[in-house]
Amino acid sequence: MKTQKFYECGLEAALDVIGGKWKVLIIWNLKQGATRFGELKREVPGISEKMLIQSLKEMELDRIVLRQDFKEVPPRVEYSLTEFGKTLYEALAPLCDWGTQHMERIEACKQACELERQAKEARLAV
Repeated sequence: MKTQKFYECGLEAALDVIGGKWKVLIIWNLKQGATRFGELKREVPGISEKMLIQSLKEMELDRIVLRQDFKEVPPRVEYSLTEFGKTLYEALAPLCDWGTQHMERIEACKQACELERQAKEARLAV
């Protein structure tokens, strides 16, 4: 049996729900409404099928995502945000705006760090 988690602050609780690279991107792509698994896989570049399945299951357990199985042949399953999930999406919107506003600066910093790392490796190799 899983023990109950007690959080020290709200940020800890939020990060527990959206932790990792993929959940936020999945939530962002579910904003349009019900989406099939294959569509989500295409909309979230770089995510493996295994990671998408795992993330969706975790978000379903956290009641962020609703999974609807239509019991059809061929199988059809759709995922959508719950009302609770929609409130999380709304909380992520300002973070997206911040990222958009600072995207060039963030990319430049990442590139500079990578160049420094490569230069350091080249000096060590000599």
